[in-house]
Amino acid sequence: MRGGGIIMIWGKLILCMLMFLGNSESSEIRVVEEEDDGVGYNYRDALSKGILYFEGQRSGKLPSTTQRVSWRGDSALSDGFPDNVSLVGGYYDAGDNVKFGWPMSFTVSLLSWSAIEYRNEISSVNQLSYLQTAIRWGTDFILRSHTSPTTLYTQVGDGNKDHECWERPEDMDTPRTLYKITPTSPGSEAAAESAAALAAASIVFKDVDSAYSARLLSHSKSLFQFADKYRGSYQASCPFYCSYSGYQDELIWAAVWLYKASGDESYLNYASTNQGWSHAVNEFSWDNKFAGAQTLLAKEFLSGKTNLRKFKSDVDSFVCALMPGSSSVQIQTTPGGLLYTRDSSNLQYTTSATMVLLAYSKVLNSANVKGVQCGSVNFSTSQIKAFAKSQVDYILGNNPMKMSYMVGFGSKYPMQLHHRGSSIPSIHVQSNKVGCNEGLSTWYSSPKSNPNTHVGAIVGGPNSNDRFSDVRSDYSHLETTTYMNAAFVGSVAPFLAQSKTEYKHIHLTALHCVE
Repeated sequence: MRGGGIIMIWGKLILCMLMFLGNSESSEIRVVEEEDDGVGYNYRDALSKGILYFEGQRSGKLPSTTQRVSWRGDSALSDGFPDNVSLVGGYYDAGDNVKFGWPMSFTVSLLSWSAIEYRNEISSVNQLSYLQTAIRWGTDFILRSHTSPTTLYTQVGDGNKDHECWERPEDMDTPRTLYKITPTSPGSEAAAESAAALAAASIVFKDVDSAYSARLLSHSKSLFQFADKYRGSYQASCPFYCSYSGYQDELIWAAVWLYKASGDESYLNYASTNQGWSHAVNEFSWDNKFAGAQTLLAKEFLSGKTNLRKFKSDVDSFVCALMPGSSSVQIQTTPGGLLYTRDSSNLQYTTSATMVLLAYSKVLNSANVKGVQCGSVNFSTSQIKAFAKSQVDYILGNNPMKMSYMVGFGSKYPMQLHHRGSSIPSIHVQSNKVGCNEGLSTWYSSPKSNPNTHVGAIVGGPNSNDRFSDVRSDYSHLETTTYMNAAFVGSVAPFLAQSKTEYKHIHLTALHCVE
């Protein structure tokens, strides 16, 4: 029997009885005990580290005075030169040295959504300016990549050649091959996601830099028109990022962000006209944006736009597909309680699903809707939020391995992150070039901990039985991605400004009174 056996069950039953009896003193004891255990409740620290992570993923010329990740250096300063364009900057996708535009744009979309949805909470812990900087590092690159109304560069670097090599980005000498989409070689997913990212970011910067915000919105409109007029599925980044869900989800996702950014009803009408594309899904990911778009459009429906009912119905189904105990649950949890979608970098799906659950519970609360009906079971917004919180806490250390899956958070975390720059000594420490073969034989294969701690990096996570082996070569469980961290920012931010009363309520709700 998991979870501490009979003693834990009796403890939970007692706590549930105390909750119903209104014994606030006992509730307070429970909260203090969990805080004293240090089990993942320093959300401010988690947020700040999750945002800091992006400075370790930067490509290009690093700022001389504000770069906080000191083990990194300038890299890829000639990106784009073969086509006489500047594609310097942006983010390396994961543990490699390739810049994939489609998932990078998704990263920016998620970070911007977090900055919009939880502006006050993030600002209250002095992290908003850092988050805005992380967003702008990405949007600046997207703007550079959009070199004409119908041209968007979508990848820098040969993925296959890069993955055969183990080099610091500062030493990188693998081909910096350029990939782009045009009317004759379309990629609606990539163009529409870039449009969504720029539209969302334009809201973030509207009161900070109005000229920059207007520029972002202008490019977003152009990219959306490009994506919609020249429809075609994006395959240029296969086998690393292949489109499985098609481009309809990105088109609706971009349309709703353009509506939110511009107030132009034509974008909302576009979503309404094409709501037949929308359907119930059980994941929110770099490939499938339906759940995010449905959440945003459900808010519009609950605000009185009754022609958008299908989007609310579909996001309700998303919740029912995830919540344990639902009669229509599709995504199972591990014995330790972690949502488990698939084995390859599973935490990317956990963090993104958690972000949507929290955003949608906020939408429902604002509309005074009490919960979601899943067959014979009704899940209150408190229960949905409690389950989402359990996912955040699992990642931060409340799991069978008793370890954090965020590098640098807590006392026990992964030491062999599958990441080239982290696993090779900093160029500021070891200035001589480390080539492909030396990197593979000396550093990739090393049994030692990485010499550079990539603080804030979320790894792929444990297997379906909550087991985890800290071995660098296991990229499915040890690699980090920018969009995984971006979704985590939107998952941890809601808990920053939580009052003690609400905190106790959520903690007790999470117990469910049953195993």
